Amino acid sequence: MIDSPAQLIAILVVALLLFGPRKLPELARGLGQSVREFKRSMEGVVEEVKEEAKPQESPKPPEAKAEEPKKG
Repeated sequence: MIDSPAQLIAILVVALLLFGPRKLPELARGLGQSVREFKRSMEGVVEEVKEEAKPQESPKPPEAKAEEPKKG
């Protein structure tokens, strides 16, 4: 991905040239909000998967009563 600080600086300079100094903070803010929303969504998915992965107790069948032998 980005291996050195020089690459990061080059990307930032290109972004500054493309979008300008006024638009860049808005884009960064939007990107930050998107990343936060994505993380929240992923946390929800992880919680659902954990909940589904838990072993659930199956309902126990009613115990059959032993019938007493009839006298008579």
